[in-house]
Amino acid sequence: MPTNHTVKTRLAGTPASILRRSGVERRRTRVAYAFIAPAVARLGLVVFYPTISSLITSLTDAQIIGPRNFIGLGNYAELFRDPRFWNALRNTSLYAVVTAPISVGLALIFALLLNRRLPARGVFRSVIFFPFIVSLGIISIAWAFMLDPQVGILAAWLSEIGLPIGNGVRDPAWAMPAVMVVGIWRNTGFFMVLYLAGLQSIPREINEAAEIDGASGLRRFRNITWPLLANTSLFVIVIAAIFSFQAFDQMYVMTSGGPFFSTETMVMLIYSAGFKDYRLGYASAVSWILVIIVLAFSLIQIGYFRKKAVQY
Repeated sequence: MPTNHTVKTRLAGTPASILRRSGVERRRTRVAYAFIAPAVARLGLVVFYPTISSLITSLTDAQIIGPRNFIGLGNYAELFRDPRFWNALRNTSLYAVVTAPISVGLALIFALLLNRRLPARGVFRSVIFFPFIVSLGIISIAWAFMLDPQVGILAAWLSEIGLPIGNGVRDPAWAMPAVMVVGIWRNTGFFMVLYLAGLQSIPREINEAAEIDGASGLRRFRNITWPLLANTSLFVIVIAAIFSFQAFDQMYVMTSGGPFFSTETMVMLIYSAGFKDYRLGYASAVSWILVIIVLAFSLIQIGYFRKKAVQY
C-alpha cells in the first residue's frame, strides 16, 4: 500500500512529465508543419489564389489590356442570354452523355477479360492503356489525318464498307462523332487500369465459393463482382464525367470548335472568349458555371454510389 510520501512524490512529478511530453508534442507539431508548409504554399499559389482571382475577375469587365470595372453579375446575366453559351453547353452535355458511359463500359469489359490468365495479357493491357499516356494533341493530329477524305486511311476503309464520311471532320454531321471516338479511345485504357485494380482487390475466395455452388459467370458478376466494384465505379464514373466536361484538346486540334460551332464545348468557349476576344471577365464567368456544373454532377454521383459502397 503506497505511503503518503509516495503519493506526494507521484503528484509532484506528474506536472513535470506532462510538461515534458507536451513540449515534445509541440516540437513534433512544428516539424510537421514545416514539412507540409511547401506543399500548402504551392497549393495556395497554383490553386487557391487563381481560383479566388478568377471568381473576382468574373465580376468585372476585365480584358487583357486596360482597367477593369466591377459589374457584379453582369457577365453571368450576359452569358445566360448568349446563344453561343447554350450551344457550347449543349455540345458539352452531348459529349459527356455519350463518351463517359461508353468509355466506362468498354473499360469494364476489357478489365474483366484481361483479369483472366490469357496469353500475352500484359501486351494487350499495354496496347489499350498506351493512348492515355500519349499527348492528346498529337493523337488528335493523327486522327485528323486518318479521317481526311482525301488522304485518310480510315476514311478510305469506311468508304469501302459503304460508310462514307463526307468531308470528314469538316462535315457538321461527322465532326462531333469524330472527336467523341478520340475521347473514348484515349480514356478507356485509363479506366480499364482502375477497374483492374478494383477486380484484383476482390478476395478470390468469394468467387471460388460461388463457382463451387454452381453460380454461372453472369450471376457471379451480377451478385458478387459488380456490387464489390461499387467503390471503384464511384471513382471511375466521377473521373469520366470530369474528363468529359473538360474536353478541349481534340476539339481544338481537329475542328477548332467547328464547323459552324458544332464541336465548341464550354472549355473551347472559355479559350475563345479569353484569348481571342480578350474578355477575361466573361471567360471567367463561363469557367465558374462549368465548375458549378461539374461539382453538382459529382456530388450527385457521390451521393448515389455512397449508398452502395461496400467494405470487404
